[in-house]
Amino acid sequence: HDNSNIVTSLQFYNNKSISKHRKKHIQSADIDAAVKLLLKLKVDYKQMTGQDYKAGCPPSENSVVPDNGPTADGADDEDTVNPWSVSTTNAKGVDYDKLIVRFGSSKVDKELVDRIERVSGQKPHRFLRRGIFFSHRDMHQVLDAYEKHKSFYLYTGRGPSSEAMHVGHLIPFIFTKWLQDVFDIPLVIQLTDDEKYLWKDLTLEDCHRFAVENAKDIIACGFDINKTFIFSDLDYMGSLPEFYRNVVKIQKHVTFNQVKGIFGFTDSDCIGKISFPAIQAAPSFSNSFPQIFGGRHDIQCLIPCAIDQDPYFRMTRDVAPRIGYPKPALLHSTFFPALQGAQTKMSASDANSSIFLTDTPKQIKNKVNKHAFSGGKDTVEEHRKYGGNADVDVSFMYLTFFLEDDEKLEKIRQDYTSGALLTGELKKLLIETLQPMIAGHQERRKQVTDDTVKQFMTPRPLNFNI
Repeated sequence: HDNSNIVTSLQFYNNKSISKHRKKHIQSADIDAAVKLLLKLKVDYKQMTGQDYKAGCPPSENSVVPDNGPTADGADDEDTVNPWSVSTTNAKGVDYDKLIVRFGSSKVDKELVDRIERVSGQKPHRFLRRGIFFSHRDMHQVLDAYEKHKSFYLYTGRGPSSEAMHVGHLIPFIFTKWLQDVFDIPLVIQLTDDEKYLWKDLTLEDCHRFAVENAKDIIACGFDINKTFIFSDLDYMGSLPEFYRNVVKIQKHVTFNQVKGIFGFTDSDCIGKISFPAIQAAPSFSNSFPQIFGGRHDIQCLIPCAIDQDPYFRMTRDVAPRIGYPKPALLHSTFFPALQGAQTKMSASDANSSIFLTDTPKQIKNKVNKHAFSGGKDTVEEHRKYGGNADVDVSFMYLTFFLEDDEKLEKIRQDYTSGALLTGELKKLLIETLQPMIAGHQERRKQVTDDTVKQFMTPRPLNFNI
């Protein structure tokens, strides 16, 4: 059922059951069945909206729905997409067009990409050109305001569960840096060390240490220190009362039923998990950073993130108008696939599913050659004759993320599809792309001192014009 179907059914069966004492001709069995169905529909309604059903009070269009519920035709049963798990049985990966429909976002189409180019005056990033950032919420509204010389700010984050990040973790930061550069705007980066303590079997001290180590990798992406504030939740929540006050406001306006419906929490989950979504929501509001925005609460926020984080911000967008703040806008990216195939995203807990930022050139070569899922045929003869499938080949998928030259990428696709390029040759091209990229990142990271991290993570004014 969608909300409207449930409301219609509730209205019908509510009236039918109320007439129990007035319409003697209705059979008892019919009444019992109607009452049972009414009760079931009320449960369904509450799970859908997080609210008890009230006759004559339809849900608002912003009512939060479960992020992983199947569509009416059940077509999405195979795809699991939530903040903690991503999987599909399709070798091509998650069906992102269906995900847009299910999540209720908008497609990043050519018109939007062209508009970003006009407004920014820069060639669109390859992530936009190739549909890697494929979905959005209110991006046109952000551009409208920017054209009227109203600034906005960026917010993205990282959950620090280990010292080493993998290349998939870089995707939002690579794109966010481009946005910061072309629009010349401030950026806040949240390190959710509190989240990892609540969800993982880690000590609080380890989570905070991982946050600092991950900050070094993030800084190595080249962010402008004068326009970037990186913060650990464990530090910032205790030092800035304005941030915590927004957390409390959000908590007051989200029910337990809503977070259960959105995130799948159970009665066995600790209360820290249940309250955490409000902490991830708070950076969406500019007055959570008084040292940057001087207490202003009306500055638009744009959040580049992977689509699995969208449930947090659907909740945030539902709450925002009720506490007097603008809704954050979002740009969603696809998932960076595991080496074994696009059925899942990379995992930091499985060393062979990921290319880590600490890997040596030899480790990169071995991982790609040994573990990267191939779209090629079983023999050279078959491959030459029939060609390979670039849509399922992980090496080609990785090149789509990291190879800048569009013409070269298309030539590789054509050659692989025709059989002119063998799987081993395609893997070699990926290795030659990844090795210098990761070596360069490692060199930049060596230049990031503890003092540099402290500067980025110190609450302070940033250099920009609102």
